[in-house]
Amino acid sequence: MPLDKNTLLDAVKEAKSKSGDKKFNQSVELILDIKEIDMKSPEGKIQQVIELPHVTGKPNKILVIATGELAMNARNAKVDKVMEKPELEDLAGKKKDLRKLANTYDVFLAEAPLMPLVGRTFGPVLGPRGKLPVPVPPTADITVLVKRHRKTVVVRMRNQPIIQCAVGTADMKEEEIVDNIQAVLRMLEGKLKRGLKNIKFAFIKTSMGTPVKIKP
Repeated sequence: MPLDKNTLLDAVKEAKSKSGDKKFNQSVELILDIKEIDMKSPEGKIQQVIELPHVTGKPNKILVIATGELAMNARNAKVDKVMEKPELEDLAGKKKDLRKLANTYDVFLAEAPLMPLVGRTFGPVLGPRGKLPVPVPPTADITVLVKRHRKTVVVRMRNQPIIQCAVGTADMKEEEIVDNIQAVLRMLEGKLKRGLKNIKFAFIKTSMGTPVKIKP
């Protein structure tokens, strides 16, 4: 499995050329088929948040759960939604509302002292989606964190030896998409027992396009 930039660049260009309907900004996804791995071992349960080098044309939507100054700073940082403690408490047991929020937002940042309440309220809906809240100290620079989490992606492997994650959007430069792919592959190189030799097949595809195999 290559980390070679030119090989990846060729695959990205081909995937974009086969993207079909271009009426919206399609996501570009990396799909990996993993081999020789025990799915019951810790190695078979990968869940890692990676900060990509380049923000995509569909930056993550962020919900910040905070109080006081941190909530005010989050609003100034132009996050998509700020939720304070009373609203959080009001959501307890409202599964439909919680599911809607879990599906609407990509990243959940929670003020550290609120984490126990956030965990009890949101845990059952966020856990299965791989969107567990990230604890934030009350004095943290939320602007920096928001900027970072706009371009994070969750790389997960559950039940099947397949990894599928967004690495860009069709409007991005091919070189930027390649940088993002390489960031994901570098993480997996450290996580998998045999590194990239554990990857059986790798594909790039756009939302509406046909998968393009990355040729080793």
